[in-house]
Amino acid sequence: MSNELLWVLFALFDLTMVIVMFRFFGRVGLFGLIVFNLIVCNLQVIKTVELFGLTTTLGNILYASVYLSTDILSEFYGKKEAQRGVLLGFVALLLMTVYMQLALQFTPTAEDFAQPHLEAIFGFMPRLTLASMAAYLMSQSYDVWAFHAIRKRTGSKFLWLRNNMSTLVSQLLDSAVFCCIAFWGVFETPVFLEILLTTYLFKAVVAALDTPFIYFARRVEPLVHRVA
Repeated sequence: MSNELLWVLFALFDLTMVIVMFRFFGRVGLFGLIVFNLIVCNLQVIKTVELFGLTTTLGNILYASVYLSTDILSEFYGKKEAQRGVLLGFVALLLMTVYMQLALQFTPTAEDFAQPHLEAIFGFMPRLTLASMAAYLMSQSYDVWAFHAIRKRTGSKFLWLRNNMSTLVSQLLDSAVFCCIAFWGVFETPVFLEILLTTYLFKAVVAALDTPFIYFARRVEPLVHRVA
């Protein structure tokens, strides 16, 4: 299976899972998915791949779908709940970094095979996590603010507008901050600029793809309400 087809299928699957988690677990499901996607995408982002002739990092799909989760929280539960989701994701990233750095400090046995692999992945993690946390807090704070600023002017209409406008601008901010902290000096300038451009481009594509999903969320009644 080609990278391109796998990427499209992965994006559609991950966006569908946002709706599934919302359906079965409501806001709690979205909180959990925000944490899960942030942790996994910070592992996937280490890997670079070629998509549609462009070099980019993995993790863009999972990270972009976090914005769908926070937009659904904003739309159905309000600004404070969306901000709680953002803060929860930040704390999860911070704890993962601290815990894995502590794990690397333990002396492995002679028979251990995992230490070099863990060091290869998580040895670079503090810089990635710093980049991710800075970009995440800045962009998500803007996203929540912009979403509600547009909603205040348009009311319940034009969901597509506040969903896309808030996310597209915040994704640009996120990509710029993340790439500068995480990859400046790691790659040569042409490769760095290509990663910066493609990181935003692929996040923007997922942001556009999530529009029908947030409308579908309007038709979904979380089952937790029925139990309550």
